[in-house]
Amino acid sequence: MYTLYAISNCDTVKKARAWLAEHGVEYQFHDYKKQGIDRKTIEHWLTQKSWEELVNRAGMTWKQLPETQKPTNSEEAITLMIEKPSVIRRPLIEANGQIVALGFKADAYTETFSN
Repeated sequence: MYTLYAISNCDTVKKARAWLAEHGVEYQFHDYKKQGIDRKTIEHWLTQKSWEELVNRAGMTWKQLPETQKPTNSEEAITLMIEKPSVIRRPLIEANGQIVALGFKADAYTETFSN
């Protein structure tokens, strides 16, 4: 079973969810805004991806941060992701503890989810 981590009102997430539905991929939805995210989960993700890959620097949450709040290392990034989960690149899809997709690109999804 896949878990899709994101926020529900994100346009990229809406595209990803539509693609998954159209291709019959079942998943659980974890909404950062409603459910938050914990340190243990982020630390686990950091064993697979760098904090620079996990932080969405193109989003409004990042762009609105004062320079003094932008992380310069993984510990600062973890704190920021817990406090402002909208800064996490989305969607992030996990299966069996492994990140299988980060962001949305139809071609990559076709390759990832064609079992």
